Amino acid sequence: MTERMKIMLMGATLMALLLPAVAQNSAAPAQTGTPAQTGTPAQTGTPAQTGTPVTSGPETAKQVQQRKWDQQDRIANGVDSGKLNAAEASTLENKESKINQEERSMKAQDDGHLTAADRATLQKQQNQLSNQIYQDKHNAPVQNQNPKSQEGQRSENQQDRIANGMRSGQLSAGQSANLEKQEAAIHQEVKADRQANGGWMTKQQKAQVNRQQNHLSNEIHKDKQRNHK
Repeated sequence: MTERMKIMLMGATLMALLLPAVAQNSAAPAQTGTPAQTGTPAQTGTPAQTGTPVTSGPETAKQVQQRKWDQQDRIANGVDSGKLNAAEASTLENKESKINQEERSMKAQDDGHLTAADRATLQKQQNQLSNQIYQDKHNAPVQNQNPKSQEGQRSENQQDRIANGMRSGQLSAGQSANLEKQEAAIHQEVKADRQANGGWMTKQQKAQVNRQQNHLSNEIHKDKQRNHK
């Protein structure tokens, strides 16, 4: 065997011995697995929106009628308690009378019936009137319900009669408005007379007021009888 071949054989043997160690050392360590991603937290659902309160529809025909009676009771109670003066009561009753007239016109156009639109319109107007009744009752001190003067007592009696007519239905809103307007004018006259005379009224002024109250008393009676027939 030649020298060259011996050297080649020894080299091959050496490589065979070294190859497993090299392979073992060069083996890449096993990669540690990437930690499993935590899932994205499930989104909490958007809270359910609270529904807008369901608005009630237009009042029924029966409710329209009941609402009128309720308003009349509230005005009459305000007159009785002194929370509404004659001028305020006259204004409120005048508005109630106009609502009643509009209702009659609506019915005349639809064979005696009120459409849903009609009832919605009347309901809105009654709501506005209701607010004004409340405001008028709370905008000033309660009037004296036990006046000492004869004029004051007579006026209080007239107010009670008008209020009773409102409540019983013997007086319509239009009639009540007219009567309260006259009563308010008498109140204003008494106030002016007293201011002009240092808080007093002359005999002539008292006689004049008494005649006016007599006239109003007769009118209250006639209006109640007219509606009673």
